[in-house]
Amino acid sequence: MNTLSTPEQRMAPFADNSKSAKSKLTKLAAWIDDRHLPFLVTSIGMIVMLLWAGSYKMTAPGAEGIVPLVSNSPLVSWHFRVFGPYIGSDLIGLTEIVAAALMIAGYFKPKAGIIGALITSVMFFTTSTMIITTPGAIISVQGIRGMRYMSF
Repeated sequence: MNTLSTPEQRMAPFADNSKSAKSKLTKLAAWIDDRHLPFLVTSIGMIVMLLWAGSYKMTAPGAEGIVPLVSNSPLVSWHFRVFGPYIGSDLIGLTEIVAAALMIAGYFKPKAGIIGALITSVMFFTTSTMIITTPGAIISVQGIRGMRYMSF
């Protein structure tokens, strides 16, 4: 049984690590950790990428660029047959923008951020299957065994 009764007492050993640090490097690391900077930098980068990619998919070049990927995907090839390439691409872009908005809302309402992160994870998984199943999307580097890159 925990003898510390309040949440503040239980969290006290973890609060502001930078005050108990000894060296300058340890103090810097503790300061960064206290402010959750790795999480903030990573999540803000993800949000910017989702907003950029989502808005690009709502343009004609963006829609035309993903036609080969979506058409060859076993998970979402039906998407363009039902909606067409432009409306289908708009829906994909809108999904990315909604996921980014939920991640932003997650800074204030964590459940919204979790939903946004789950949507993003499903989108990344789906995109990975598109890349794997599209013929010619991945090319081997000559002379380096196992090294591959995207062709477009």
